[in-house]
Amino acid sequence: MEIDKRLLNVLVLSFGFMLVFTAFQTMGNIEKTILDSIAKDDKSFNGNAYTSLAIIYAALAICNWLAPSFISMTGPRIAIFVGSCCYAFFIATFLLPSSGLLYTASAILGFGGSLVWTGHGQYLTENSDSETMSRNSGLFWAIFQSSMFTGNLFVYFMFTDPEIDGPTRKIVFWVLTSLAIVGVAVLSILRKPPQKLSLGEAEGVSSHDKELAMPEPRRQAGCAAAWSAFRDALSLCITPKMLLLSLTFIYTGLGLTFFSGIYSSSIGFTEAMGEKRKSLVGLSGICIGVGEVLGGAIFGMLASRGPGALGKCTGWPVVVIGFFITLFAYISAFLNLPNSSPFKDTNEEAYMVPSPVLAMAGSLTLGFGDACYNTQIYSLLGVIYAKDSAPAFALFKFTQSVAAAISFVYSNHVGLHGQLSILLVSMVLGTVAFTYIERRYSRKKLEPAEGEPRLAESVSAEE
Repeated sequence: MEIDKRLLNVLVLSFGFMLVFTAFQTMGNIEKTILDSIAKDDKSFNGNAYTSLAIIYAALAICNWLAPSFISMTGPRIAIFVGSCCYAFFIATFLLPSSGLLYTASAILGFGGSLVWTGHGQYLTENSDSETMSRNSGLFWAIFQSSMFTGNLFVYFMFTDPEIDGPTRKIVFWVLTSLAIVGVAVLSILRKPPQKLSLGEAEGVSSHDKELAMPEPRRQAGCAAAWSAFRDALSLCITPKMLLLSLTFIYTGLGLTFFSGIYSSSIGFTEAMGEKRKSLVGLSGICIGVGEVLGGAIFGMLASRGPGALGKCTGWPVVVIGFFITLFAYISAFLNLPNSSPFKDTNEEAYMVPSPVLAMAGSLTLGFGDACYNTQIYSLLGVIYAKDSAPAFALFKFTQSVAAAISFVYSNHVGLHGQLSILLVSMVLGTVAFTYIERRYSRKKLEPAEGEPRLAESVSAEE
């Protein structure tokens, strides 16, 4: 049986990301808890986790405007490799705790993240067509988010005491740094996509015609390519479709902040959770990962298998499902955790007796809901903007990162209940925006009016 080289490329990309982000997502999940423990042992250290994460996403947002230019000169594979090295460097700096080094590494990571995520979007698109984009997005998401398992399971067994000592921290930092380096090595072997244009119906080419499609023209070189990519990103960001989708992107950024850096820490800071509450930080990360993988598998890989209940469950119905599942997570967090829990250890009372089981259920549904939104965003962007994948994914990550950076800034000051209110409003707006765009796109695809140009021509004319 002949190996599908494009699928193989997607698998290598997915497992490379899984290893790198086993290190980073685990660190992001425990950063607030672990930096507070460092500050207790070293009074000269005043590094703040939320400030570090805000710097990461602010730098990521700014650099996303430059990422398409960088990728236009180097290609997505080199961009992904360079970006992943920045992630490994960030994790390694925790071995030498320093506030200045922490914030510097955070800024460098923001630059690397813009290359990794924009490059990932283009590389995934280059190895997909309109029929395989949903499958590949779900496959990538499921493998990538399995990174939440290993690292957080390790943390769960390491953080068994109410206080985290120095030797325990060192072991965790060395293991996570090693995993990041292995992930960089895997991403360094990414291969070029097969030399043919992966066009689907979104570009006006039927499945029958795909094999006859000509290769893409060669990229421009040097400054001309960089300027062209930057101009394309600017032009794309002011189109009505992208402006409306930005409401969905903003929500994913706010949600990313909550589940990746705030929710698990809030559980660990809630003293009513018991003496093992610090280990619950790791267990929460595992449950988030389980939800992410389940969402990616169900609504990504399985949904692309053609007719049937699962085959029809793509696009806006998945996002609506994610809306109601995430709503449960926010309501449970509101009732189960004290308002001051994002900041430090607290014995403040919640609206109910804090329950670790309910907290883990909230983690599971947060991950599942996030997967519902992200798999469908990747799929929609990969099809609608197949010819402009780099600027489209760059704008997605830019908007998401700005929202995440702002969220991490106000997370230092706004209590849990205020954060949940902001999340709820943005989730409603983002869900409505995505549903409108996706349904409008689907109608164009399935019911073209007489004499109307094919989908790609319609999209180009509108944009």
